[in-house]
Amino acid sequence: MTIARICFVGDSVTVGTGDAACRGWPNRLCAAEIEGRGHDLSCYNLGVRAETSEMIAARWERECRPRLPDHVDGRLVFMFGLNDMADEQGVGQRAPLPKSAATARSILSRAASWKPTLWIGPTPPQRDAPEISPGPGVVYRFYRDRVIELNDAYRAIAEELGVSYLDLFATLGDDPAWDRVMAEGDGVHPTGEGYAKIAEIVAQWDAWRAWMG
Repeated sequence: MTIARICFVGDSVTVGTGDAACRGWPNRLCAAEIEGRGHDLSCYNLGVRAETSEMIAARWERECRPRLPDHVDGRLVFMFGLNDMADEQGVGQRAPLPKSAATARSILSRAASWKPTLWIGPTPPQRDAPEISPGPGVVYRFYRDRVIELNDAYRAIAEELGVSYLDLFATLGDDPAWDRVMAEGDGVHPTGEGYAKIAEIVAQWDAWRAWMG
């Protein structure tokens, strides 16, 4: 049995925006391990909507340290990047690729030197450059081709750092079922069915299964 505390750090796809059950993929993932395999996991969902990598870099450690004291088996899972590649109306791209890559490298190198760390790549947004508005006067547009480039850069950084990286684009990019749940959502965030699919993919990932060994 694995006994661990796990911080899942990321943006709206980590927190589960669009999931009517308010479970997202981290909670589904951990629940399946607890109920189905008898593991003892504390699941901390530290996703924040609309955050870029720079915003996550500014907060992740101070939020994770109180939850992962030295006397416990603490672990880290990161998922971010979608917001970096989005355009904010009237402002432009929120974080250009070189900046996003440098920030990701800094986050993951520091995290991996502290606790066991996994990195999950961004999910594919809808192909037609969807727009969402999280509040009055704020509009973000998401570009799939930019996210593909970011995913490639992140995967290369993970390899350099020796951090296990789950390429969700490789699984979901051409999946008709994923296209359907994105169309049923807002084009950026899936429905609960989509989050359940992410949880299933992570659950079968060799790096995650090694954690649950």
